[in-house]
Amino acid sequence: MLTPNRILNNLYRGDNGLKILDQRYLPRWIVLLIDIFLAIFSMVLVYLIILGTPINFKGYISLPGEAAIILAVQIVFFFVFKNYSGIIRHSTFTDILKLAFSALFTGLTLLGFNFFFDMIQGERIFLTTSILLYMLVSFTVMLLFRIAVKESYQFLRNSARGEMKKRVAIVGLDDRTISLGKALTTESDKSFILVGFLTESIESKRLKIFGKPVIPLKGNFSETISGLDLDGILLISEGMSGKRKNQIINDCIDNSIQIFNVPDMETWNKKEDIQNQIKPLDIEDLLERSPIKIDDNLIKNDLNDRIILVTGGAGSIGSEIVKQVAEFEPKQVVILDQAESALHELELYLRENYPKLNFITELADISNMYRMGLLFNKYKFEMIYHAAAYKHVPLIERNPHEAIYVNILGTVNLAILSASYEINKFVMVSTDKAVNPTNVMGASKRVAEMYVQSLQHEEGVKTKFITTRFGNVLGSNGSVIPHFRKQISQGGPVTVTHKDIIRYFMTIPEACLLVLQAGTMGNGGEIYVFDMGKPVKILDLAEKMIRLSGLEPYEDIDIEITGLRPGEKLYEELLNDSSTSLPTHHPKIMISKTPIESFEDLKKRVKDIIKLATRGKDDEVVQLLKDLVPEFISENSEFSALDGKKEEGVVEMKVRHRAAN
Repeated sequence: MLTPNRILNNLYRGDNGLKILDQRYLPRWIVLLIDIFLAIFSMVLVYLIILGTPINFKGYISLPGEAAIILAVQIVFFFVFKNYSGIIRHSTFTDILKLAFSALFTGLTLLGFNFFFDMIQGERIFLTTSILLYMLVSFTVMLLFRIAVKESYQFLRNSARGEMKKRVAIVGLDDRTISLGKALTTESDKSFILVGFLTESIESKRLKIFGKPVIPLKGNFSETISGLDLDGILLISEGMSGKRKNQIINDCIDNSIQIFNVPDMETWNKKEDIQNQIKPLDIEDLLERSPIKIDDNLIKNDLNDRIILVTGGAGSIGSEIVKQVAEFEPKQVVILDQAESALHELELYLRENYPKLNFITELADISNMYRMGLLFNKYKFEMIYHAAAYKHVPLIERNPHEAIYVNILGTVNLAILSASYEINKFVMVSTDKAVNPTNVMGASKRVAEMYVQSLQHEEGVKTKFITTRFGNVLGSNGSVIPHFRKQISQGGPVTVTHKDIIRYFMTIPEACLLVLQAGTMGNGGEIYVFDMGKPVKILDLAEKMIRLSGLEPYEDIDIEITGLRPGEKLYEELLNDSSTSLPTHHPKIMISKTPIESFEDLKKRVKDIIKLATRGKDDEVVQLLKDLVPEFISENSEFSALDGKKEEGVVEMKVRHRAAN
């Protein structure tokens, strides 16, 4: 039962806010009752209008009787045209048309009834003027009611969201930005209020588009936006130079103005609302790097119509390699991973987005030699991209034996099988952490590098073993970017391990393009290193990501320094150091100069470390790793004590070796 208290509770929040906007759509029977009330109200208006004129109503039946007949006919046509089925606050032209037809057919029916009754009885029941007036008045009243409800709803909604709406300006003045402006100004249900268009064209002064001013940039971008009371800017960055884009972004960050990235109209998803395509600028967009150029013909010669294995294929790097390989029309791609859920998700993605790609997923562990042998025998691979690895430094530091199983034993299995089956090329994805490693993960990857490099020089080996080495990739699973993004979305704090820690970054597509390109180069045995650009200070990265979210570091989102994690370096090694690398014909790819071990000796020592790992003897495993990789000196780790057990001369030798590299 509806009581005054229940009605009040449904409409009032108790915090000076109305709950009107929270109400669901009205039931149809309530809409019907409202229309019946409006019909009665229209009849009263007609009566009052005619009452003030010399015209008299017919007296064949009483006025209440006439009203009852008119109302009955009107209700019939309410049902015929389903006037009640529309949502009042979202009324459309179709709903207006229904109202018009309902009023028209009600009037025509009454006039027809009047005419036939006059032919039979010689007298009319209804005054023709009153029927025509009723048609006009009832339609007008019902139409005005719907307009009033719709406009009131929009007003209340805009008022409620007024503080949430962001005042934004669009950068540039061309067909793309004008189309964007039109979308924002013609749709009221948007999260943005368009302030105007920013342009460097002085001739645009005093020009208005969609009622919004075109604002010439005076002096510089920063000065102009600082005086506009903006919450954000909308940037169509495609086609804009990297230097110009970064200047705009830095000026916006300095003025605490949020940047939103808008895709070029040609790439818009037409099925989505434009608001869903306007997204805050990603930190990936801030990399000051020119586009990477690759030789498509060389890569196509390697991949076209070939059977290709991608290990770790469900991971960040592996899955991107699969997507890029798909562009070169391979005969078949076998995607191997031991992560069941990720492999399944990738399979669904590829079936939807690459319907022509002939691929199959295999759930397997690369450390299982028997299982790998079955796969090699089954598929007759011609090309292998080996991206499977354990990569999380602190986790591997606590579980060194696992790094041996996957990073070393897994690589050994694949390398031996590749040589046995005379695979054309074996491209291994390594890491910059293998350079002068300070943790178990980096050392295990260095041993894997050493193994395939030394195997290459064995007599009778026809497979070309190629190693690619690069640093951190933005947005990869477990990397710092998604971690920071999650912390920011949760309100902070953002955690940084050290105020001075720096890293080199590259996007996943960039890294994988270079992997494919490096795979076409060399005669085997090379370690290719990538130009990672300028190093990034992680603290600066965290601050910039917070500001890109429209928040202020240390005020809205705090940043905490948590201390270096086990095995973590403060500074990664420079991969493009001229003293340790040689240039290639590709400006972004160099060859690392590293000594090559004797395969027989290395094979024996690798066999020993694998045996130790199976026994769970972590200290002995790490000690043997240090023997295998002399430059491996633990930092911020429980295994640092093992370095002290070596003779002083050996330690000095490692330090000298490290300094030389």
